[in-house]
Amino acid sequence: MNKRDMAIIKDLERFRVMSRDDIATIHFGKLKNPITSANMVLKRLARDGQIDVSKSFSPFVYFPYGSIMKRNSTKIPHFLSLVDAYKQISHYYTPRKFQIEPKFRKGLAEPDIYTEFNGTSIFVEVQRNVYSQKVMDQKIERYAALRYSEEFRSRQFPIVLMISTTRYDIKSQDVRVFQTESIHEFIRNAQRSRQPSKKPAQGTIKYKLG
Repeated sequence: MNKRDMAIIKDLERFRVMSRDDIATIHFGKLKNPITSANMVLKRLARDGQIDVSKSFSPFVYFPYGSIMKRNSTKIPHFLSLVDAYKQISHYYTPRKFQIEPKFRKGLAEPDIYTEFNGTSIFVEVQRNVYSQKVMDQKIERYAALRYSEEFRSRQFPIVLMISTTRYDIKSQDVRVFQTESIHEFIRNAQRSRQPSKKPAQGTIKYKLG
């Protein structure tokens, strides 16, 4: 296998599942015909038993070889949304750290993503469903419990980035939570907040991460 083949397999292991278009964007984006090139490579890798494929989706989705995830699992759209978050971040810079579903002690928060932006640690929650305020309050309480756990006793706790088209009434003295509809929106506003001070347009959300 060449270096790109190994990079594709490594990403499949990290993300659990990726669509053909995800792989084309991330690994073939600089080529003249990314989709055609991705199709050829993925067909070869699947044929040679290096990766697995599900044809239940359009475009096809791919898994690391031997993955136990069902090929029509309802979790697949969730994981694809995490790949999309990675692609949005990568539009601006290549994150040094991007961990899918970091695990902590049972009963504590279960972030979708851990990453870093301009030296700031971030937990990302990608909310595809609409939750009740009570459920959201419980989620934030678990983040507060994580902050005061042994895990973060000697290091700074990440901010929490909530990606959702629904705006929740989040009030926490323990955890810094930013709500946004997309990574693109968050990064644009974060970059704007670092520019020389100007009177912001009405309704502009300013992010100060430092």
